[in-house]
Amino acid sequence: MKYDFETFVERAGKDSTAADKVPFPVEPDKGVKKIPMWVADMSFPAAPFIIDAIRQRLETPSFGYFALPEEYYKAIIDWQRIRNGVEGLSKENISYENGVLGGVCSAVKAFTSPGDNILVHSPTYVGFTGTMKRLGRNLIHSPLVRDSEGIWRMDYEDMERNIKEFGIHLAIFCSPHNPTGRVWTLEELEKVIDLFKRNDVLVISDEIWSDIIMPGYKHIPLQSVSEDAKNMTMAFYAPSKTFSLAGLVGSYGIIYNSYLRDRVHRESESAIYNECNVLSMRALIGAYSKEGMDWADEMCSVIEGNLEYACGFIKENFPGVRVMKPQGTYMLYLDCSEWCREHNETVQDLQYRGVKAGVIWQDGEAFVMKNTIRMNLALPLRVLKEAMERLKEKAFV
Repeated sequence: MKYDFETFVERAGKDSTAADKVPFPVEPDKGVKKIPMWVADMSFPAAPFIIDAIRQRLETPSFGYFALPEEYYKAIIDWQRIRNGVEGLSKENISYENGVLGGVCSAVKAFTSPGDNILVHSPTYVGFTGTMKRLGRNLIHSPLVRDSEGIWRMDYEDMERNIKEFGIHLAIFCSPHNPTGRVWTLEELEKVIDLFKRNDVLVISDEIWSDIIMPGYKHIPLQSVSEDAKNMTMAFYAPSKTFSLAGLVGSYGIIYNSYLRDRVHRESESAIYNECNVLSMRALIGAYSKEGMDWADEMCSVIEGNLEYACGFIKENFPGVRVMKPQGTYMLYLDCSEWCREHNETVQDLQYRGVKAGVIWQDGEAFVMKNTIRMNLALPLRVLKEAMERLKEKAFV
C-alpha cells in the first residue's frame, strides 16, 4: 500500500480521549497495555498530505482573522461530485459548522421548540440522545429490525405510526447508520422521502460517515434522491471521521432550500462563535484532494479487512454474540443478549472483563439497545488480532 495503515499511534498523554480515558468504573489490570477501541477516531497515523498542508500554512507566522477562500468551497464541491455524484452544488448551498452535531443542533432549534418530538432510528447515536435531552426535545425511537439474514432494516410502518401518534414534523436520519453500519439503498431512501413528504416531516441527514463505505456498497446522499428530498433535507458532513481530524474541529452543511438554509444559518450565528479554524480549513483542503481520495480508498480496504477478520473471529469464538458485518463505518455493534443469557451474566460483567484485559470498548446500551457493545476497528490488523485474542482469553469465558 502507498500509505501507512500498519503503525499504531501511541496516543496516551498526547491529547487523546480515546487513549487517556476509560468509559467504565474499572481499569485494565496492572501492567496491561490499553488498546483504545471506543471513541470513533482512528489509531492510524494522519494522512501525510494533510500534515503537509498544515505545515505549509504554519510557514506564514500569522493567524489573524480570515474568510473561507474559494479554494475551500471548490474542494467540497469537487469531493461531493467525484465521490458522491453530486451535480449542481454551489458555494451558496454550503455552510460552515463547528461540528456535525452542532449543525444538527442548529437545525433542530430552527424548526422545533422545547418539548417537541423528533423521530430517530434506534439503535441511536449517543450524541443525538444526550444533545436532544439538553435541548429539551423528545426523541421518539423507531427501532431498526433485522431481516432473516441479520441485516438491519427500517420499519416504515412503525415510523409512520410514531409520526402520526406523536405529531412529529422533524426527523434526524443517519446515513450510513451509526452504530449498525447500514448503507441505505436507493429504494430505501426513496421510501423514506415519500413517507416524510406525505407527513410534512423535514429531515436532518447526518452523513459524516459517508466516505467510509465497504466494497460492493455505495453511499447515496439523501438530497440526491429527488427534488423533494433536495428541498426538505438539511445534510451535514465533515472530513473528521474519514481522516481522523475531530481534534481540529470543523464540518459543513449542504442545504439547497433557501428558506431552510436561512433559518439554520440564523441559529448557527446565534451561537456567537461558529467560525472555522485556519488550520482546520487547510486540513480540509488537503484532505479533499486526489491524494485524499486515494488515501480514503486504501483506508476503506483496510477497514474491510478488519471487519472481515473481526466478524469471522466472533462467529467462530463467541457463540451467542450476534453482529452484522458493517456495510459502512469502522464501528462494530455486538448484540450479546444470547451470550449473556446462556452464561447467566450481565453485559456489564462482560464489558468490565474486556476493559480489565486492556480492550477499551464502549457501552452499546447507551445507543438505546440492551446487552450491546460498540467497538472501533480503525486500527492496525495486528493490534486488532491482539485485542480479539485478549477478549477470547479474558472476557468471553
